[in-house]
Amino acid sequence: MEITNVMEYEAIAKEKLPKMVYDYYASGAEDQWTLQENRNAFSRILFRPRILIDVSKIDMTTSILGFNISMPIMIAPTAMLKMAHPEGEYAIARAASAAGTIMTLSSWATSNVEEVASTGPGIRFFQLYVMKDRNVVAQLVRRAERAGFKAIVLTVDTPRLGRREADIKNRFNLPPHLTLKNFEGLDLGKMDKADDSGLASYVSSQVDRSLSWKDVKWLQTITHLPILVKGVLTAEDARLAVEAGVSGIIVSNHGARQLDYVPATIMALEEVVKAVQGRIPVFVDGGIRRGTDVFKALALGASGIFVGRPAVFSLAAHGEAGVRKVLQMLRDEFELTMALSGCRSLKEITRDRILAPWDSPRIAPRL
Repeated sequence: MEITNVMEYEAIAKEKLPKMVYDYYASGAEDQWTLQENRNAFSRILFRPRILIDVSKIDMTTSILGFNISMPIMIAPTAMLKMAHPEGEYAIARAASAAGTIMTLSSWATSNVEEVASTGPGIRFFQLYVMKDRNVVAQLVRRAERAGFKAIVLTVDTPRLGRREADIKNRFNLPPHLTLKNFEGLDLGKMDKADDSGLASYVSSQVDRSLSWKDVKWLQTITHLPILVKGVLTAEDARLAVEAGVSGIIVSNHGARQLDYVPATIMALEEVVKAVQGRIPVFVDGGIRRGTDVFKALALGASGIFVGRPAVFSLAAHGEAGVRKVLQMLRDEFELTMALSGCRSLKEITRDRILAPWDSPRIAPRL
C-alpha cells in the first residue's frame, strides 16, 4: 500500500509493535479527551485564502534561535525510541538532519547525547527533566553542551506522570535489552516492574516535584545554551516565562498524556502568543498531522511546530526511511497549503488567513 499521508503509518506501527509498546506511544491520559481534541480542534479552524497571487516561488525557510532550517517543522522529544525500531534515536537524528531541520532528544532516550551526536551533523536540542539530584541535572546539561546540542528544552508539566491507563493495564516497563542511556553510571536506579506502570513509579522516585520558576533561574546559571520552556498553556505562565528570561516557549500538553481535559494546544496557542507580545518565540506541538495544521499554527502566531507521534509511528513502520518520508510529506503539504492560500513566505502567513471558532462573526457587507 502506498502511504499518502502521515496518519497511515499508525496502523502499520500498531501491527508491528508489541501491544505494550504501541499503547505507550499512542495513548493519552485518563479519558483521552484531550488526545482526541488535539486533533479535532484543527478541524474547527478554517482558511481565508487569497487568490491571483504569484506563488511560483515558495520560501519555507526560517531561523529558530538563530539556526537556519529548511522549514518550520521540527521533531519533538519522545522517550525510548529503540522500542519502536532498533535504530531508534539514530534514525530520527539522521532523518531530521537530511531534512534540514531540528531533532529534540529526550532525557529518557535509549541512546545518549554522545551517541546521537556521532550520527553526523545536525541541529539538535536536548529535552530535560529536572531530577531530585541536581548534580545529575548539571552533568546531563554539560554533556549535551559538549556533544554540540544547541538548546535545552525544559519540560515543566511533569511533576508527576499523568494517569495513562493503558500503561497501568499493560504493566508498562522498558524491555530488558534496553536502558535509559543518558542515565547510565549516574546512580539513578532503573525502571523496574511495578504493580501499575513501571515508568510512573520510576518518575515518582526520580523527578523533582518541587520544580519552580527559581529553578529556571538556576538552570541559566549552569548553561550558556538557550532554554525553551515546554508545557505552557496559559497567558499567566507565558508572562512568567518571559520574566524568567527564557529564550522561547513550547505550547504543549505533553501529547495529551498528563492532565486530561486541558485545551488542545492549537486552542491555547493564541492566548500564549498574545501574552508574550513578540518578546520571545512561541512554538507548539500536539495533534499536528497535516501541512494544513502547520499553516494554522503559524497563522495563530507560532514560530514553528514540533511533531512527535508521526515520527515514532513512521520509525516503527519503516525505520529512517519512514521518518524521512513523514518530514517530506508534511513539507510538501505545507508548501501546497501556502500556495493555495496565496502565501509565498512564512511572514505572509498572517492571522487574517484563517477563521478561528472564537473570532467575532464577520459583518456581511451591505449590498
